[in-house]
Order: sequence, then C-alpha cells, then structure tokens
Amino acid sequence: MAANAAVFADTLDGLDASLFLVDTDGRLIHANTAGQAMLDACNVLLELRGLLMACDSTVSQTLRQVFAAAGRGDQAHGINGLAISMIGLDGERHVAHVLSLASGTRRNAGAAYGAVAALFVRKAALTISPRSEALRGAFKLTPTELRVMLAIVELGGVPEVAAALGVANTTIKTHVRRLFEKTGAARQADFVKLVAGYATPLREPADYGQSVGAIR
Repeated sequence: MAANAAVFADTLDGLDASLFLVDTDGRLIHANTAGQAMLDACNVLLELRGLLMACDSTVSQTLRQVFAAAGRGDQAHGINGLAISMIGLDGERHVAHVLSLASGTRRNAGAAYGAVAALFVRKAALTISPRSEALRGAFKLTPTELRVMLAIVELGGVPEVAAALGVANTTIKTHVRRLFEKTGAARQADFVKLVAGYATPLREPADYGQSVGAIR
C-alpha cells in the first residue's frame, strides 16, 4: 500500500493543474506539487489553520458550500465538473473544477474516508507546450510551420508574429497559407482550438522554455 501511495503521489505531482484533496469541512488533506506552489504564493488559494481557503472571501464561501455538498456523495447534484471562477490578488484569472470523491462505488463500500472532493485549479489561459511533437506529427508540419502556428496563438495576427520573429509579413502569410492547407483550418482563430486540443495535462520541466527561434 505504501508503494501504491507513492506512485499515486508521484502521478498527481506530474499534473500541470494544481490539485487539492479536502474533507467535507474543507480541511486540506493533500496538495500536489503545483498545488503547494499555489498555496505558497498566497495569490489565489491559501491554507489557514489546516483549511483550504480562497484569497477572495466570496469564493471561500462557495468552496465551503461545495465541499459540504460533495460530502453528501450521490445526493449532491451538479458538483462534479462544477467550474468556479477565481481572480488572484495579481488580477490573473483562474478556474477551478470540483470532483466528488464520496460517491458511487466508494460510498457503497461503506469504507471510512477523509477526502470527499478533489479541487483542480488552473490559470484561465491557453498553455502552449514547447513539446508539440503530437501536433506536428498529426498534420505533418515542418518545424517552422509549427513555430508560426504557436506564435500566432500566443502573439496574435501576422504583423505581430512577423515583428516578433524578425521576418517580412509575406513570409508569415506564406506559412499561414500552408497551415490552412495542412490542418483544414479556415481562419487563424482555429489554430487556438488545435493547439488547445493537443495541450499536455502534465507539468513542464522548470527549465524547459519555449523559443520561437529564427525563420528562414
């Protein structure tokens, strides 16, 4: 059981989202690595006397109600997948999703348990992974085409990308035209959906940075 618990903890630590396991009173039972980093920042969520709380008092009240409802298991309607909007003290927006852990098979087993809910929290922004081999392979993109697609998603339109990459607008337009042909996208905004669809749920190494590089 100890070995299984260690594997379980390592798996949770590999997630990009901040994860918190709480009991029906909102007492924090476990936080993964990303979650602990969020708590240490005291910008969105914090741990106070063992309780998981939001920096925003209104959100804290919502969380208390949700955790209490999650403790009722199958009797709680609309808990699983519930999205809660959060704004950090720095003005950045985040979104939290709740998963009840006290329902179904676990409740029917009649076993005692502490954690009744899992709270997943992520910044409300598209995370662009520098490791996009799957996206590149799916549409047979060249390294430059992939670089242009990611730059458009991150920076905006052709002029912004051309300026950032130090090339002419016509060069970027040529790459965009080829991207439309290969991906079947009808407009540049469709690139956002493609990139989001291939985003990894795993944490990136701390020293792994994205570089758009140079385009020839």
